[in-house]
Amino acid sequence: MTAPTWDPQQYLRHADHRTRPFHDLLARVPELPTTPSPRVADLGCGAGNVTALLAERWPRARITGYDNSPQMLERARAHATALLDFAEADAATWTPAQPHDLIISNALLQWVPGHADRLPDWLDALTPGGTLALQVPGNFDQPSHVLMRRLAESPHWRTRLGGRLRHTDAVLSPAGYLDRLTGPGVTADVWETTYLHLLPGEDPVLDWVKGTGLRPVLTALADDEGARDAFLAEYRDLLRAAYPAGPHGTVFPFRRIFAVARREK
Repeated sequence: MTAPTWDPQQYLRHADHRTRPFHDLLARVPELPTTPSPRVADLGCGAGNVTALLAERWPRARITGYDNSPQMLERARAHATALLDFAEADAATWTPAQPHDLIISNALLQWVPGHADRLPDWLDALTPGGTLALQVPGNFDQPSHVLMRRLAESPHWRTRLGGRLRHTDAVLSPAGYLDRLTGPGVTADVWETTYLHLLPGEDPVLDWVKGTGLRPVLTALADDEGARDAFLAEYRDLLRAAYPAGPHGTVFPFRRIFAVARREK
């Protein structure tokens, strides 16, 4: 199956809301053990805007942002410095070549089937006192995803779109991550938060998912503008009913799952 094509400009249209979970994750990451120059990896760096926040907190760290989207990496490299660089890599196979003080991943692993099996490798790559931190969406049972999948699997669209979208098993439960990340010499802190994003404008939930969850559909229909527009029109109408606009904007509940695992010194 073709990997989704990403649009950094569309993704960043809701950058304030999308970045808030990263701030909340980063707030629970302890200080890094190596001085003066710790090693940090950002898996799924996207457009690089959150990777730059790592450099703000640890200005002397050697930080590499990894992504497998050429479009995202091109945008991310605008943030590069002498100590902050970006490289192409697939999280499904990425293995650190040297010990890291922090491996962090923000809203990536839901795109990586079997990612839970990679967690032990990344924990083993931490320095003593190092941290593995991750955040994934936990909203695959919400209308934005359920309606998208239902429409893609409908008789009219199934041939072109069937099987392309992620289901509720794209991520583990919070308890599942706690179980995978807790073990000898490793302690984990796992929690979840549901944000109530108040989105302005017309059809803002559609605009949001066009930057993320809808990318497989948009990629599959990229060569057929009429089909793409027809799908978007059907999906838009479903979203309008599921997320009605209010007097101050459209409320978009969004559950996210967080985990911070630390190796003992």
